[in-house]
Amino acid sequence: MPDLLIELRSEEIPARMQRKAAGDLKKLVTDGLVAAGLTYEGAREYWTPRRLTLDIRGVDARSKDQVEDRKGPRTDAPAKAIEGFLKGAGLSSIEEAHVHSDPKKGDFYVAHMRKPGQAAEDIVAELMPKIIREFPWPKSMRWGKASREPGSLRWVRPLQSILCTFGPETSEPVVVDFEVGGIRSGNLTYGHRFHAPDAIKVRRFDDYVSSLERAYVVLDADRRKDIIRTDAEHLAFAQGLEVVPDEALLEEVSGLVEWPVVLMGTFEEAFLAIPPEVVRLTIKTNQKCFVTRAPGATGLSNKFVLVANIEASDGGAEIARGNGKVVRARLSDALYFWQTDQADLPDIAGLQASAEKLGLDLSKPLDQRMAKLDALGVTFHAKLGTQGARVQRIAALAQTIALMVGADPALAKRAALLAKADLTSEAVGEFPELQGLMGRYYAALQGEHPSVQAAIEEHYRPQGPGDAVPTDPVAVTVALADKLDTLVGFWAIDEKPTGSKDPYALRRAALGVIRIVLDRALEFHLGQVVADADLLAFFHDRLKGQLRDQGARHDLVDAVLSGVQDGKASISPLEGEMPGKAEGGSDASVSSATLGATTPPSGLPTISPSRGEIGQSDAVNDDLLDITRRVEALGAFLASEDGTNLLAGTRRAANILAAEEKKGTRIAGNVDLALLAEPEEKLLAAAIDRAELELAAALRAEHYGQAMGALASLRIPVDAFFEKVLVNAEDEGLRANRLALLTRIRAATRQVADFSKIAG
Repeated sequence: MPDLLIELRSEEIPARMQRKAAGDLKKLVTDGLVAAGLTYEGAREYWTPRRLTLDIRGVDARSKDQVEDRKGPRTDAPAKAIEGFLKGAGLSSIEEAHVHSDPKKGDFYVAHMRKPGQAAEDIVAELMPKIIREFPWPKSMRWGKASREPGSLRWVRPLQSILCTFGPETSEPVVVDFEVGGIRSGNLTYGHRFHAPDAIKVRRFDDYVSSLERAYVVLDADRRKDIIRTDAEHLAFAQGLEVVPDEALLEEVSGLVEWPVVLMGTFEEAFLAIPPEVVRLTIKTNQKCFVTRAPGATGLSNKFVLVANIEASDGGAEIARGNGKVVRARLSDALYFWQTDQADLPDIAGLQASAEKLGLDLSKPLDQRMAKLDALGVTFHAKLGTQGARVQRIAALAQTIALMVGADPALAKRAALLAKADLTSEAVGEFPELQGLMGRYYAALQGEHPSVQAAIEEHYRPQGPGDAVPTDPVAVTVALADKLDTLVGFWAIDEKPTGSKDPYALRRAALGVIRIVLDRALEFHLGQVVADADLLAFFHDRLKGQLRDQGARHDLVDAVLSGVQDGKASISPLEGEMPGKAEGGSDASVSSATLGATTPPSGLPTISPSRGEIGQSDAVNDDLLDITRRVEALGAFLASEDGTNLLAGTRRAANILAAEEKKGTRIAGNVDLALLAEPEEKLLAAAIDRAELELAAALRAEHYGQAMGALASLRIPVDAFFEKVLVNAEDEGLRANRLALLTRIRAATRQVADFSKIAG
C-alpha cells in the first residue's frame, strides 16, 4: 500500500515547541485522512530544530465511493418544490428519483446520490494547505513582503520548503502538488545548514532518513538524545568525572542541534566556592551546558559539557574556548551575588523599626534582608497586607502548629521569620527558582540551627505530586503554617478557586497540606486553624481526589466523611490575627473570630453566614490522617465476606428505618429487653451491646482494624434477625422495639462510616 511522507522545513523552531508541534501535525493529518474516508496502517512523527516530519504507512490509494440518500418532497407536492429538489440533487428529471412510501407521510421522492471516491493525492493536496494555515502554534509570525498582505501565512519561524510524496514501495512515488503562502510542495529537502546546504531529492521515507544522515542531520530526536547522553558520559569518564543528570536540559539541547557534537569546556576552580546549585543553574540557563562532578561527589568539578551543532575543523577547541569565556563571565556575576548577599546592607539604620517589630538581629545578613522585606512594604495581596505582615502571621501560626506536630516552637518561630528573607537577596533576584535554597545557605553561614536551615529551604514543599515533603519537624511546621495561612487568608476575602481557574495555586496548597499530614502521619486537627466550613469542605474534596488517585473508592471516602466521628476534635476559631489591607492602604487586622462573622473588618468582603465557623455541635472529622485510616480499614473490611454481608444487612435496616420514619411510625427511644420475644432479637441485642463496647474502645485507640472486627461480629446476628424476625409486627410495642434495634445497628456502623453512602 502507498506511503505518505511530509516535511515542513523552516528556520529554527524553539526547542520547547518541537515535540508538541510534531504531535499536532500527526493528529491533524491523520484525522483529516480518516475524515475524508482514507485509512492507514501506522504513523510516526519526527522533528529537528528546522523541520517537522510525518511518515504515514499503508494509506489507501483512494477513498471509497459513497451513496447518499437525499429525501425530497411528497409526490403530490407543487411543481416548484419538485424542481428545487431536482436542482439540489443534481437530477435532470423526476424519473431519475425513487419513490418511497411511508404509512404516515405518504409517498415521497428520494434521490440516490453517488459520490465517487477521491484519489489520496487529491485529498492530501486539499487537506495540507488548511492544516498549515491553521496550525496551532502557541506563537507565530509573518515575514517578508507578503506579511503586509491580509491573510498572509503565519508560522512559528519563516517556512522555507514543503516536501510531500506519496506512493507504494514498488514504484516511483509522486509529488503531492499544492501551494500555500507562495511555497509549492515538492520532493526536495535540505541537510545541515553549513555542512550540506544543497538540495536533496527524496523518494520515500527510507531514503529520506539515510540522505539526511549523510547530510549531517539526525532526524530522530530520541536518537539525538542518546548520542548526546552517551558521548557526554564517555567524555566525562575519560576525565575521571560523571555528568550530573538533567533530563529536561537533555530534551532541550536535543532540540537545538541537528548534528550533535559533544565537547568539554572549563572554568576556574575559584568559582566552585559558589554553591553548586547556583553554578549548575548559571551554566544551564545561560549556556545550555551540563555540569560534571567526581563520581559520587556532591560538589562539582570545573569542567562542563557543551553540545555543538557543527563538526569544527579544529575539533571544537575554539567552540569550547568561547563557551568557557561566556561561562566565566556568568559565574563572575553569580560570585558577586553570592558575596554581596553575605555582606551587610548599606541602609541598616533604616531597618531598626522592622527589626524590633519582628525580633530580628541586624548583626546577621539574613535578618537584615528580612527587615528590608518588611521595610519595603512589599505587597503580598492588596486585601491581605504586606509580605512582612504575612511573615508575622506565619510565625505566630507556626508556634501553635509546632505544639501539634512535636516541633520546638522557638525554632519554628525563628524559621518562619527567616523563611522569606532570601526574596530580597541578589541570588534569588537573578534566579527566582533558588528561593528557599539560598536562604538555607545564608542561614548556615550565620550559624542558624540545622532545623531552621532545613525549614527555610523546605517550607515551599511539596510543589507538585513528584516533590518530596519536608522531613524535619520544624520544616513540617513552617510548611504547614505557610500553606494554611495562604488558604485561610484567601478564603477570608472570598478568593476561591473556580472551575479551572486557580490563580493563587490554592488547590496545590491544600494538596500540599494533605500530603504533609499523610506522609508524615500527623494527627493534625485542621479545626484548630481552619474556622471556615467551606474551607474544611475544600480540604475534604482535595482529600477525596488524593485517595482516589491512590486507589481508594470515592464512595468509601464519602461514607467516612458522612459518618459520626465521636471523640473527634471539633472546629474552633483560629487564634491570633489575620492582617489585611484596607482600601485606604493601611493594614487592617482580621481576627480569627471575624473569619466566620457577617461583619468583617475594613478591606474584606462580607462573609456569608453559611460559611461560618463550625461549632461544637458539628460532628465533622477534621483529622485527615484519621479519615484516611478509616477509609483504608473500611475498604479492607468490605472486601471480606463479613463486610459484604453486613453491608447488605445494614442497608436493609436503613431502608426499613427510612420508610418507617417517612410514615411517622413510632420508634422506641431505647430497646426494652422485656419486649425481646424471639431468640434472634435477643441475640442481636446482646451482640450490639458487645459490639458497641468494643467499637468505642477501638475508636478511642484509633485501631480501625479492630473497629471493623467489632462490626463484623454483628454479621451473623443481623442475618439471623432478618431471616427469622418480622420487624413490622402487628403489636405496636414489638414493632417500635424492633425498629429501635435497627436504629442501634445504624448508629453503631455510623461510628465508622455512613454505610448508606456505599455503592454495591
